[in-house]
Amino acid sequence: MHIVIEFIQRSWQAPVEIGILAVGIYYVLMFLRGTRAAPVLIGFLVLLLGLFGLAAALNLEVLGWLLGAGTVFIAFAALIIFQPEIRRLLARVGDLPLFTSVRERRENLEVIVQSAERLSEARIGAILAIEQTINLQEAVDLGIPVDCEATPEMLETIFFPNNAIHDGGVIIRGDRIAFAACIFPLTQRSDLQKSLGTRHRAAIGLAEETDAVVVVVSEETGSISYAYKGQLQRGLSLEELRSFLSSVFVPIVRARTAQERVWDFIPTWLRPRFPSRR
Repeated sequence: MHIVIEFIQRSWQAPVEIGILAVGIYYVLMFLRGTRAAPVLIGFLVLLLGLFGLAAALNLEVLGWLLGAGTVFIAFAALIIFQPEIRRLLARVGDLPLFTSVRERRENLEVIVQSAERLSEARIGAILAIEQTINLQEAVDLGIPVDCEATPEMLETIFFPNNAIHDGGVIIRGDRIAFAACIFPLTQRSDLQKSLGTRHRAAIGLAEETDAVVVVVSEETGSISYAYKGQLQRGLSLEELRSFLSSVFVPIVRARTAQERVWDFIPTWLRPRFPSRR
């Protein structure tokens, strides 16, 4: 019986460990994909694998010993080389909904609303993509890394007509501007109005391919629109935009009564049971 239990434990541990490692490696590679660290990582791995392979093939004992003994130093070197990428990766983990409060999410959304208001009043065209679960780097072309705090002033500066990076869209991750001057994919739908501009078509195209919320400010009229799940809503007020963003990014928490909070301290087996009504 002991042998059977030990066999069962070993049989499920190996797939779980392989799955965890595979998922971890996959997301790290997807995070580094398209960044400046990707070629460095590839060169780093090729160099290490080449040295280990050379030592094993030619039976170079001294080189093999040095590589084995220097594993700790190699790990420290990797931490130093990829320090900026590791910081961004940890920041991405911290931006997950599990670790952000409702108040922080509302503050992040208020930045979008205030930016839309200022851009609309100044008649400055803009397109802002708020990233959710799908990495938008895979859906856009070009793009300039910015990695700065998202503020109305910063967004207004980016989209100012005389700015070198004003032409294109912005990708927002959490409370930060990740990329600017991004070229979003245009929708191929033929049922749209002919008067619909490139910004709105790009917003619909990105919303069709990803789960991002794309906010658009028209340069001609100053009207505010959003695209989500392939659908475009135009001519929004600030309150309508705020309400929609809150419905998508802020979970609805029902207010609990005082009676419900008191019952939390009473064990289940001590609570009275009431007959069900039919």
